[in-house]
Parts: sequence; structure tokens; C-alpha cells
Amino acid sequence: MKQNKKKNLWMGIWFLLAFLLWTALIQCVDVQAAGPNGTKIGFAAINLWFHHLTGVHMTIYTITDWLGLVPIAVCLGFGFVGVFQLIRRKSLIRVDPDILLLGLYYILVILAYLIFEMIPINYRPILIGGALEASYPSSTTLLVLSVMPTLVFQVGRRWKRKTVKRVVNLFVVLFSAFMVLGRAVSGVHWATDIVGSVLLSFGLFKLYQSAVSAIDLRIQNGVQ
Repeated sequence: MKQNKKKNLWMGIWFLLAFLLWTALIQCVDVQAAGPNGTKIGFAAINLWFHHLTGVHMTIYTITDWLGLVPIAVCLGFGFVGVFQLIRRKSLIRVDPDILLLGLYYILVILAYLIFEMIPINYRPILIGGALEASYPSSTTLLVLSVMPTLVFQVGRRWKRKTVKRVVNLFVVLFSAFMVLGRAVSGVHWATDIVGSVLLSFGLFKLYQSAVSAIDLRIQNGVQ
């Protein structure tokens, strides 16, 4: 357990550092005014090549937008678990620590989204409703890759039946892959926006895992 804590902590740190480096590089490597209304993008040659390769598919964009409700439902589901425990146990400190941490983790993900909405790094390669929208990191990709792994993690901790775990694992892998690929080929994000979301979401999730391992270790030591 102690090894898992350190491993996840360092993985989380390295992913976040990679995200920060990637974000910095986007703003200084091959920057061109190649976006709509002359907006600038980094790694322009790669981004433009990928955007021209995939084209724009608004149907896929709409489908992935609506499917973004799935991770939101997962968040609400765990929120209900926390509220149920709070009502039943009549004390916030008696709510399972990993559920409390999960709530804080979801808040952190939302804050990350809001920060990049207020401080746009990239704008979308197309206008949405005739307006420019922030595109980095891809918010839908960030939501999916930050939230869906927590479903696998929590089911693994709370369910003993292997069949349930396998079904959930398969669903999460297939759903996440479809959402990331769908968002990438829909043409509403630059390729670098997707990469940024992957790095940030993995970093945040690994830090959450590390924090849960740290609490589990404290509880285990307390019992001993």
C-alpha cells in the first residue's frame, strides 16, 4: 500500500509537470495565426495537418456532448452515496474518507475547467454558434478521463464480484476511448487540446489515488 501511494504520487506529479510543460510549449512553438478570426495556435503545422485530415463532424460533436452527461451522472451517483452516508451516520467525519476525497477531487477538476475557461490558451478551430470558444484543454475529454477512472477505482474497492468489476472496466475503457477519439475526430478541438486533457486528467487522478492510499495506510496503522 505504501508503494502504491508513492508510485501514484510521483506519477501524478510527473503527469502534471508534463501538462505544464506542454501548455508552455503550445504558447511558443510554431505559433501561427491560423485559427478562426486570426486566432493564434501553437504546434500549428501538426494541428492544421490533423484538423484537415479529420475534417469537421458536428454529429459526432453533438453525440459526444450529450454523452458528457454520463460522467456527470457518475459524479452525482457518488454524491448521493456521500449524502446517504451522512444522513445515516449523522456526522460528516463518519462518511467514508475516500468518498469525501472524491468530492474534493471532483471540485478540483471543476476548478481546473473554470480556470482554463477564464484564461484561454487556445480557441477552437471552428466557430460555435458564430462565436469563439476556449478549447484548451478539451473540457469533455478532461471530464471523461478524470471521472470515469474513479468509477473503476471505487467499484474495485467496494464490490467483491469479479463479473461486476469486469463489466464496469470494459464499459469505462470502451466509453472513454470512444469519447476521446470522437472528440479528436469531430474537428472541434486542436489535437494539442486533446493531449493536454489526457496529461491533466491522468495527473489529477493519480494524485487522488495516492491520497486514498495515504488515508488507507493511516487507518491500517491506527487499527494495528
